[in-house]
Amino acid sequence: MPRPKIKKEEEKLKHYIRIRVDEQTLKRLDKMQKSSDCKGISQLARKILMEEPVQIFHRDISMNGPMEELAMIRKEIRSIGININQQTYHFHTSQRKAARMFYVERTKELYEKIEIKIERLLEITDKLAGKWLQKSSAEKASGGS
Repeated sequence: MPRPKIKKEEEKLKHYIRIRVDEQTLKRLDKMQKSSDCKGISQLARKILMEEPVQIFHRDISMNGPMEELAMIRKEIRSIGININQQTYHFHTSQRKAARMFYVERTKELYEKIEIKIERLLEITDKLAGKWLQKSSAEKASGGS
């Protein structure tokens, strides 16, 4: 997908500046670019030259396990929700009382299943919140933002 066309003439980037850097500087710029919001080294260098803020993203490896588990729980809750919607539809379209009771029982089982998943979800989010608050209070104590 091509970049959107710039309408204002003064905002167009028309002038090229070529610079040479050593291997160490290139590696540093490449590392910064990969962990930033910049699409390429040129955009990163442009932001640095123009003294614009560069957002650097930090990934906490210790969060991989809980985040994977949260993703799995989210997927399971979504599928249980779809099943509940299907059960509700069949409940409302069935004419016989026995069929309705069958769908009531199945929906009840699904609600019990989802309750367990939500409890686990709340446990994980409580742990993550504790860790997050612990980090942010430590940063405040050390003078960080």
